[in-house]
Amino acid sequence: MGGRGRSADLIIDLNADLGEGVGDDEAMLDVVSSANVACGFHAGTPAELVATCRAAAAAGVRIGAQVSYPDRSGFGRRFMDIAPDDLTADVLYQIGALEGIARAVGAEVAYVKPHGALYNSIVEHERQADAVVAAIVELGGSLPLMGLPGSVSLRRAERAGLAVITEAFADRGYRPDGTLVPRTEPGAVLTDSAAIARRVVGLVIDGTVAAVDGSDIAVDAESICLHGDTPGAVEHARAVREALGESGVVVAARR
Repeated sequence: MGGRGRSADLIIDLNADLGEGVGDDEAMLDVVSSANVACGFHAGTPAELVATCRAAAAAGVRIGAQVSYPDRSGFGRRFMDIAPDDLTADVLYQIGALEGIARAVGAEVAYVKPHGALYNSIVEHERQADAVVAAIVELGGSLPLMGLPGSVSLRRAERAGLAVITEAFADRGYRPDGTLVPRTEPGAVLTDSAAIARRVVGLVIDGTVAAVDGSDIAVDAESICLHGDTPGAVEHARAVREALGESGVVVAARR
């Protein structure tokens, strides 16, 4: 996507993690075009997931299954060395549960996005990446996998015949190699709404983002994640949406 130049024909998907029992989901649904709905393993009660899917459907927002490690106490942000067969079963269970909820409210699950430590693990962890891909394949292989460009998980998904959705992050720091700065390190999370908005516009139009060392890296993204659980999340999201509109970028999910 790098160097494409400014164009009114540019389309970008905005996604956010919802149904986690934190943040203002209602406000975020007014901004985003895709909702990564928690599946209960790291956050979210059945009632919260039903309400979130129903609200997303009413808002015309695409629903994705936000699968994770079974780690409610750590909010899914701790690596877990789970056997591949067990991880595949965990992912199958989560997607299946959310698909049932979505159907009950007249909607459908349109993609899969791993959450937190699982997302970061399968950037490089081959066995866990294969386990996640295997679950989607066993469900029929119709759901795209959302992930970091260049990750092992997306390469394995494409090899298995799955569609993929490349993703960038509005408010997360990047290393020079294109991976995310761990949340335990300085520069991991951006907090200024105006700076985040400028960054996303540059990312969408030019296909580049500044790494923590000041270098520019190429990022090919079809979707931008706006975290819903960080301080000022709604203000960040609204600033991004407004800045994209002013730059002639259309916010929409590619169905």
